[in-house]
Amino acid sequence: MALEITDSNFEETVLKSEKPVLVDFWAAWCGPCRMVGPIIDEISAEYDGKAVVGKVDIDSHQQYAAQFGVRNIPTVLIFKNGELVDRKVGVSSKVDYTNAIDSLI
Repeated sequence: MALEITDSNFEETVLKSEKPVLVDFWAAWCGPCRMVGPIIDEISAEYDGKAVVGKVDIDSHQQYAAQFGVRNIPTVLIFKNGELVDRKVGVSSKVDYTNAIDSLI
């Protein structure tokens, strides 16, 4: 399972991580988010120890969604060394997400 990332642990988990980080911004009511969710969980298991993979529920945690301009969900942001390096809006394939992480490892 992907990590639950919140407003209170975002800085420590994402911005201060020494590993690449993939963050899925989602909401329970979002149909396309429910399609992406299982893919993110698979990637989390496959990249355990190599990358940080987590999810932010935007209904409960809006601070960083606003800070990084998340306007549509699902939006997946990829970070390296605390910097936003890639953004995928809408449903993408597992390969799109893993290629983004692989390019940073």
